[in-house]
Amino acid sequence: MQRSSKTIQPGTFEPEHHWYEKALNATIHPLVSFFLNLDTERIIKRYCHLHPTVDAKMLRDLLIYRPKHFIWAGADLMHVTDENGNRKMVVIENNSCPSGQKSMPLLEDHQEQGGYKLLMERTIKPYLEQKKKLVQGGLAVVYDKNKMEASGYAHAMADVFNEPVHLVPFFKEDKEKLARFDDGTMYVQNEAKEWIPIRATFRYLTQEPWSRLPLHSKTHIFNPIVACLAGGRNKMVASKAYTFFNSELEQGGLEILTPETIWDISKLEIPFWVRRMGGQAVIKIPYSNAGQGVFTIVNEQELEAFMAQDFRYERFIVQSLIGNYNWSSTSSKGKLYHVGTMPSAKGNTYVADTRVMVSATSEGIKPLAVYARRAKLPLADTLEHGVSSWDMLGTNLSIKKEDGNWDSDTSRLILMDRRDFNKLGVGLDDLIDAYIQTVLSMIAIDKMAIQLFTSKNKFRMRLFKSLDNDQALLDEIML
Repeated sequence: MQRSSKTIQPGTFEPEHHWYEKALNATIHPLVSFFLNLDTERIIKRYCHLHPTVDAKMLRDLLIYRPKHFIWAGADLMHVTDENGNRKMVVIENNSCPSGQKSMPLLEDHQEQGGYKLLMERTIKPYLEQKKKLVQGGLAVVYDKNKMEASGYAHAMADVFNEPVHLVPFFKEDKEKLARFDDGTMYVQNEAKEWIPIRATFRYLTQEPWSRLPLHSKTHIFNPIVACLAGGRNKMVASKAYTFFNSELEQGGLEILTPETIWDISKLEIPFWVRRMGGQAVIKIPYSNAGQGVFTIVNEQELEAFMAQDFRYERFIVQSLIGNYNWSSTSSKGKLYHVGTMPSAKGNTYVADTRVMVSATSEGIKPLAVYARRAKLPLADTLEHGVSSWDMLGTNLSIKKEDGNWDSDTSRLILMDRRDFNKLGVGLDDLIDAYIQTVLSMIAIDKMAIQLFTSKNKFRMRLFKSLDNDQALLDEIML
């Protein structure tokens, strides 16, 4: 399939092209609106009131932290509890180019471009204005998924910068690519087949982006590839980043909460770790996304099916599985299970996760969007033979079609509006918890990204190899 670029002119944003129809016509829930408008000091006061051992000064410093590399993020969190009813929001992963705007009802005081324009105004433009050395050229948005949002960002960028923006498909499988790098500068091909130099690009590349975008670039990239390798698209290094940062957070009474994670696992080792967790676990290819490369294991049949597959990558991570209380993993963090949605009229409770999108601003890291997703099948009290655990536990909405393009199962989307929000079963304090966990995990990845460069801005490949020595991944990285 031959793809083509498009030049987006200022003043051409059309809301119906950049939101799901159900979100475009939705009214945001008052509680969610209240949360998104809370100032930092009120959040700190409330959080420390409920967590009296937390150091308020440390929390304040973290919420006003200014990232160097990872300036826009979206964490997926599970609302879990234990047998004593202690509820918490647990980080499953943090994403370096997250979706969310197309699922977010507009705030009452937002213009029609919503979070698209907000991200460009308060994050992308200020960061770009601070860059002292920029090549001469235009602006671009490159994407390999989620054209609805990628094009929304392109239109918003055109309006905020008041200049044309090149919207460029940049798929890894395309033989004739419409973007390339020459001596560190990105060039994109426009509709007239001309190659245009680009000074800055906003990228929505999700599929092994390090194979198309270099670590060192004269064109400024938001987010840069190091944000992916340091954890935004690398679950292996993310787990290590969280562990390292937790040692700093401990003195302030804070912690990034995650399932128990065993990293650097070869395929042959996996059955031992699954059995050590009681026969229930989650196996992940660390570099996949959109629900790809995640395998929920609750019985020997699912484990055998996983082991029968061939994989390009050599290293895996194994995490404790969060399921129903009767069939969750046994781990060093105790047995956690899903709070789930409020029971439906038929009495069904579904696993759901919450996505919190944030971005760096002059006043700190602020929330941008929130939405949730539920699993396909209700959460069962007991496991029946032949039932797919993924259908009960997997929440990602992405569907990869035969032509390589992506679609979404919006029937499982839970909006933050007056109709859907109450189904999710979370309150204001849960949203604050989710926001703080998102910020902490974002900072951990940013700090890891900083460590991966020398003082002379050279990528520390030897250090990266010590963190993730997967030759298949290393061979893909574009220096």
